[in-house]
Amino acid sequence: MPKVNSAALVGLSAELVEIEADVLAGLPSTVIVGLPDAAVQEARERVRFAIKNSGATYPRSRVAINLAPADLPKSGSHYDLPIALAVLLNSGQVAFDSSDMVAVGELALDGAIRPVVGLLSVMMMARERGFRRVIVPVGNAAEAALVDGIEAIGVSSLVQAIGYLQGLVQVVPIRKVEWEKILSEPKEALDFRLVNGQEAVKRALEIAAAGGHNILLSGPPGTGKTLLAKALPSILPRPSVEEVLEVTRIYSIAGLLTGSQSVVTSRPFRSPHHSASAVSLVGGGASPKPGEISLAHRGVLFLDELPEFPRTVLENLRQPLEDGLVTVSRASGTVTFPAQFILVAAQNPCPCGYYGVPNRECTCTPAQIMSYQRKISGPLQDRIDMFMQVVGPEYEKLASAAVGEESSAVRARVQRARDVQSLRFEGLGLVTNSEMGVREIRKHCGLDEEGREFIRRASLKLNLSARGYHRVLKLARTIADLAGSPGIRPKHLAEAVQYRTRSDGN
Repeated sequence: MPKVNSAALVGLSAELVEIEADVLAGLPSTVIVGLPDAAVQEARERVRFAIKNSGATYPRSRVAINLAPADLPKSGSHYDLPIALAVLLNSGQVAFDSSDMVAVGELALDGAIRPVVGLLSVMMMARERGFRRVIVPVGNAAEAALVDGIEAIGVSSLVQAIGYLQGLVQVVPIRKVEWEKILSEPKEALDFRLVNGQEAVKRALEIAAAGGHNILLSGPPGTGKTLLAKALPSILPRPSVEEVLEVTRIYSIAGLLTGSQSVVTSRPFRSPHHSASAVSLVGGGASPKPGEISLAHRGVLFLDELPEFPRTVLENLRQPLEDGLVTVSRASGTVTFPAQFILVAAQNPCPCGYYGVPNRECTCTPAQIMSYQRKISGPLQDRIDMFMQVVGPEYEKLASAAVGEESSAVRARVQRARDVQSLRFEGLGLVTNSEMGVREIRKHCGLDEEGREFIRRASLKLNLSARGYHRVLKLARTIADLAGSPGIRPKHLAEAVQYRTRSDGN
């Protein structure tokens, strides 16, 4: 019995699914088996009318459709096209070799083929399993062009797909993307030169960008915390081809790729509202989809008004901040999404925002201030590398017509530090200093006698945890990389320790 190959999306991966169709004697009916969800069950009607309106005949008898393996849950509308091809193939209306291909696509009632989500994962799976070609909706052409080593055949209708497979219609394979062109295209971002003053905070953000470190900005309203956070992507290095594929794959699974953005070539910047739920932040659902922290992968996750987020929501950040991954467990199975991002959090010192601010009266009671500051748990704070107090810039700097250093100059320094890290972690699967484990810290963060004495005294004074101690070393390693120093010197440790010290009463 001829089979048509398709794919099931499991997290960010795709698994091969073989679709069989058998036409039996009996009253007209169609049954789909193999753990299909509601969207797959509804394919019966879409396929029936698409075949009829494409000039073919849907069998007037009992049709059994099997999606194998039977124990793998199937969800989504991308099974429409392969189911239609399997029905036509096994009812004898068409003849073609389906063994070397994978097909995905959603059918409209008139036979048109609509784009689907997760195509990048399907293309990668097909290439890994040795298939020669993938039949894809023409609306997914830009996404399909990202994967080398396999043909992508873009079709716009069931009629065109059948004609191509039978050799009656010529369809030129989708042309592969020119990486040099799309990665060199300038991306608009808020430039550092537009932010007057705040040199100390800019320096901290430069270090965070160079090493992938998390940072908390604390200060009264109107001091520029949000503006500085939005400017951070402008100093991040241009993403590599591998990073573009990683991020685009996540956005494809989440269904966030559109015609105007079919490839994510810039660093993500995600800023969920403080009313966001745990599922929207972490990911989940009956068929788990990526949440905000995965959509920020290789970019920036900005949490404004951090204490306003429910504590139960914030505690979900512990695993991704530590491991760069988030695991979502459901009754149907467990999936893991990447979540290697730079966390930029912002908060006021108190509910009214003016606790400890000169010439401004704080209207909060001591109990309110303490309750507000305790909303961020100790374990979560321990996973933040840098704490910066943001104060309002002086009037002279605010009103000055002079512009500060451009993001391009800062980005060049950040890129040089990232290049050092790329050589350091070659073959280890690590990108930035913040991703180092204990083994890498011992190898690359060695100290001389003076440095060991300095960190010993700092650890005792600040009562650093083991995690805090390692984060100081990783931060010092990044500061040394920016300075072009092969080793960590006491001055690098001193600056790193300074960023671990909170001055807002927490």
